Amino acid sequence: MSEGISQSDQPVTREGDGGQDLFSKFDDLIQTRETLLAGGVEDPFNLVMEKVLSPTRAICNGRDTILLGTYNYMGMTFDPDVVDAGKQALADFGAGTTGSRVLNGTYQGHKEVEEALKDFYAMDHAMVFSTGYQANLGIISTIAGKGDYIVLDIDSHASIWDGCALGNAEVVPFKHNDIEALEKRLRRIPKGAGKLVVLEGVYSMLGDVAPLKEMVAVAKKYGAMVLVDEAHSMGFIGENGRGVCEEQGVIDDCDFIIGTFSKSVGTVGGFCVSNHPKFEIMRLVCRPYVFTASLPPSVVATAAVSIRKLMHGADKRAHLWQNSKRLHGGLKDLGFQLGTEEPQSAIVAVIMPDLERGAAMWEALLHEGLYVNLARPPATPANMTLLRCSLCAEHSDEEVETILGMFERAGKKIGIIES
Repeated sequence: MSEGISQSDQPVTREGDGGQDLFSKFDDLIQTRETLLAGGVEDPFNLVMEKVLSPTRAICNGRDTILLGTYNYMGMTFDPDVVDAGKQALADFGAGTTGSRVLNGTYQGHKEVEEALKDFYAMDHAMVFSTGYQANLGIISTIAGKGDYIVLDIDSHASIWDGCALGNAEVVPFKHNDIEALEKRLRRIPKGAGKLVVLEGVYSMLGDVAPLKEMVAVAKKYGAMVLVDEAHSMGFIGENGRGVCEEQGVIDDCDFIIGTFSKSVGTVGGFCVSNHPKFEIMRLVCRPYVFTASLPPSVVATAAVSIRKLMHGADKRAHLWQNSKRLHGGLKDLGFQLGTEEPQSAIVAVIMPDLERGAAMWEALLHEGLYVNLARPPATPANMTLLRCSLCAEHSDEEVETILGMFERAGKKIGIIES
């Protein structure tokens, strides 16, 4: 018997009492999935990679497949120095820490990766989380609580929305990338209230870039702190790869920059960097940091080496931009509808007419030997279904041309573009 609960207090289940199935809220999604699979389409959300050959290729369903949906923007997953660092840390420190950072979970490698982040961003403080999701969840929920206001783009990532909910702040969304709408929201917030503006450098669904220069200026005009999630731009955009904040000249005006290791860095984990003089107290008050086991030593070792190599990644950044421009331009010339008029990042979104034809196009590409992401509502803006292509600096010129040929054949077969 549970402590403090008498037998008479135990819930009684009666046959046929009409209790609602807690899964019933998902019935529409279950039906959509079953309809897709009944039509013979492979499950686009359960692809298995039997073997990964390189940053750009894997064996999927027994077929050599070009990877165009992995977020491995800078191709660091197979970098020899990165892999060797992970192997050495695994041998020296074991498989895991079995503890939180505030207890036994801080190893030398955790301090080294935070030092690498401070050097990469030229900032005073860096705090590493076990995932990028937790970085947003922890930082946002801790600095903005009940009575404070969070003003955020309506297309913000799920981890940002969840951070807002966890902190119980007043949430004020504004129209995507609309500077005037942002200012209107800030103007209505009571004077003296705590205000946090949350933005993203690159939005992950369409690959479009935020007008951070103007938005940060508006935020500061109304006395708000600014947090920018640079998950999809870190390592690639900006002279030193510091993201859209650097590219648009506002990095010193941002109070917090959130990022992840699972994209350009090529491993897993999340972080926040800041110049705020009181930032270190976050290590004691941020619950998702305090109550989560720290990253394994092998992971932080790979991340530290990768970050330091990205500081000298100008050639890789240039080639990735070349790949993005070629793929975007080629798909546009073929007649596909894209998420942005011009290439803005390493993400190229190809908009589909509907979910059924989007799934069919995804499968046709997979049979061609190409893996992309199928994205659907409600994760996508404006109820769009799209195929999201994530380019890598390691994609060769020949691979990009091969990808365009695959899109052309699959698009004509499914009827997305004209034969």
